[in-house]
Amino acid sequence: MLGPRAARAGAGTGAGPGGVPRTAAEAAAAVDAVLAQHLHARVAEARSVDAVFADEVATRVAEFVLRGGKRLRTAFVWCGWLAAGGTGDPGTPLRVGAALELLQACALVHDDVMDESPVRRGAPAVHADFARTHREGGMRGSAASYSATAAVLAGDLALAWADDLLTETALASPYGERLFQEWQAMRGEMVAGQYLDMRAQATGSSDPAQARTIATLKSAYYTVARPLALGACLTGASAGALDGLRSAGRCAGLAFQLRDDLLGAFGDPAVTGKPADEDLRSRKLTCLLAAALRLAVETGDTEALAVLGPEGGGAGTVDRMRAALERTGARAAVEEEITELSGASLRHFADTGADPRARREFAALVARAVGAVPNGEGA
Repeated sequence: MLGPRAARAGAGTGAGPGGVPRTAAEAAAAVDAVLAQHLHARVAEARSVDAVFADEVATRVAEFVLRGGKRLRTAFVWCGWLAAGGTGDPGTPLRVGAALELLQACALVHDDVMDESPVRRGAPAVHADFARTHREGGMRGSAASYSATAAVLAGDLALAWADDLLTETALASPYGERLFQEWQAMRGEMVAGQYLDMRAQATGSSDPAQARTIATLKSAYYTVARPLALGACLTGASAGALDGLRSAGRCAGLAFQLRDDLLGAFGDPAVTGKPADEDLRSRKLTCLLAAALRLAVETGDTEALAVLGPEGGGAGTVDRMRAALERTGARAAVEEEITELSGASLRHFADTGADPRARREFAALVARAVGAVPNGEGA
């Protein structure tokens, strides 16, 4: 049985007549009802297989999916659908959005295992929750090994549910083949970005080009460009329109990742729902870190090079790393690039021929994701 959030999902979405969302923000809220219905059926299927599996894995995944998240990918699907005309059943982009939220759940669960992150969405990460179950149940063996393995399986289940929902939607759509092709490309990019991210940490890379590639694959394409294109595919958008939306999404997605980099270094855990020093302690290769190292080289800041370099990182140096990010001018440079990328994304979006309503929705969504956008760009 799903928790109370599932029971409440879909309530108070503020949708228009007939329950149809009027805005991307309403679509992001309305997707919870789609997810709750889909997850209820998936948990029931799991219970028919085995009660323990249903209680400890399927229900845990379902409740994690419904526990929170900005639902940005759903909102960008809606914007892409609107930009390409917004024709057909409005429930279809919501189902695509729900599939993306399930895929995101898989990515987060696996990411937390790889990064050994204890907290997600303001609560224990899935692997941390499995570790608690292991300890409280007096199970044999290592709680760490058990919890990591169980969380990988939980993430796999979320991925299977995502693929199932997308496939069902594609089969019911006259543009299903194009929809699936976009989905297929996105999954490959997501895994590539995650692997390159992991590899960069293992090699101690400081390469700005590699940092940009990782940000593009892990965030720009996955968070914005592909969701926009997935939404547009549902209306049979032209190849030119899809290319324009992907360009808009790439710029907005990079801006989103740069904002996330800043939050990862300077953010408030009470707002972000995760530790603020995690990226610094692990010396994660971000565009922010790469920019700081480049600027440190240019200015001869040896202290910044020492604390931010491959041998840097660690709990004892977090404050010094933050100071170096500020002193080198990297924080200010990243803020400036966020503004430039946000403006470029809105111009690319307008160039697709999207109507004023779609342009306003996209501008509001970009502002929500990355902060204020240039005045007049979303008009």
